[in-house]
Amino acid sequence: MRKVIPGTGRRWSRILLAGPGAVLVTVVVMAGMALWLPGGRAGIDNLVLPLVAAPLIWATLFFHACLDRSVGRIALVALFLLVSHGGLLAHKFLDRTAAAKVAGK
Repeated sequence: MRKVIPGTGRRWSRILLAGPGAVLVTVVVMAGMALWLPGGRAGIDNLVLPLVAAPLIWATLFFHACLDRSVGRIALVALFLLVSHGGLLAHKFLDRTAAAKVAGK
């Protein structure tokens, strides 16, 4: 009979949220930030700022996953960021009017 150690499920979910989960959410947030940040004078500020802010976003998600007592709250914050910025990206890439403009129709 296998002995179950209490809290191992919470530990593994916390590890997954702090490790690959934080990296995945950081990449999606970084890509989504380019859509809602203003372009700036040179027109590239919305591309440079997410690249510069990526380590800060990752560190915030990582330390939140390590230090917060509630695993559910960690997952809720990560899921909210993932869905909101993923939705922005999906809307941008599935926009038929932008594709028609590029195709010249």
